[in-house]
Amino acid sequence: MKHASLMALALCLLNCTYARRPVESKKPVKVFLLAGQSNMEGQGVVSMDHHQYYNDGKGNLVSTMKDPKKAHLYKHLKDQNGEWVVRNDVKITFRDRKGGLTIGYTGYGGKSHIGPELQFGHVVGDYYKEPVLLIKTAWGGKSLFKDFRPPGSGGTVGEFYKLMMEDIHKALDNMEKDFPDLAGRGYEIAGFVWMQGWNDMCQPKAIPEYDKNLINLAKDLRKEFKSPDLPIVIGELGNGGPKAGGNMAAFRKAQKKGAEQIHNAAFVITHDFWRNPKQSPNVNHGHHWCGNAESYFLIGDALGKGLIKIIEEKDLKKSVKTIRSIKRID
Repeated sequence: MKHASLMALALCLLNCTYARRPVESKKPVKVFLLAGQSNMEGQGVVSMDHHQYYNDGKGNLVSTMKDPKKAHLYKHLKDQNGEWVVRNDVKITFRDRKGGLTIGYTGYGGKSHIGPELQFGHVVGDYYKEPVLLIKTAWGGKSLFKDFRPPGSGGTVGEFYKLMMEDIHKALDNMEKDFPDLAGRGYEIAGFVWMQGWNDMCQPKAIPEYDKNLINLAKDLRKEFKSPDLPIVIGELGNGGPKAGGNMAAFRKAQKKGAEQIHNAAFVITHDFWRNPKQSPNVNHGHHWCGNAESYFLIGDALGKGLIKIIEEKDLKKSVKTIRSIKRID
């Protein structure tokens, strides 16, 4: 009888212990917002190799991955069967497309191109244990001066600023429907990536305003999503390489000036990722990095590592302003 009473007491204590143990909740999804114009849309050629239109495939992703000096940098993009890897821990949504991170989330449809999102997603996906969602929103040929003009800059709010916000809110509202495995987690907007500038660079009247428009974009975005310290990276308009003159030099200066006045933000230098047009798919498309896949891969890599650096420095209450080109070293 005494033995039975002790057993009952032990079971009661055991049950009470389990009842008091807090249920471990799932951590929120880390959400990154990627925005800009055509270079954020993605112009890096994957495999097309037509002699006339794609320069026999020079500089496309497939040919770059075959280079024995570079192959180790890209090995994570394909599986053991030679198929393009799809990461289920990193989701992405762009316009009407959504799914696991892989090639093809560009404005072309299919799997013909890549943008900065590909390697950016791998970098942040490897960094976080939590699931990651990339919300990409971009349109070619759009300026910050007019099309993306933020409310804080005065005048008419840009049509594509409003569309950008609509896209982001729609993706957030539909996250659990689009990705059922993320249900119940909630989300945290963890960073904003801005890759834009060609159209402003081409307009002399837009360049003097760019720094202030960039600052206002950051303020309005942070206000919209109630995240006053949201980490932000701005990618340099590095087309053409390190040597820049005229409008390009003036524009890069304006980019840097604006970025350095935004707290928890950094200007990521990209001009070292420019490749010889003759060794690229689209020889005459300098505005699109000549379609060179390595350029887009390295830009995404640098933007991802730059954002992580801001996040880590933010935790230490330090400030990051400008980040030199970040070389991928494995």
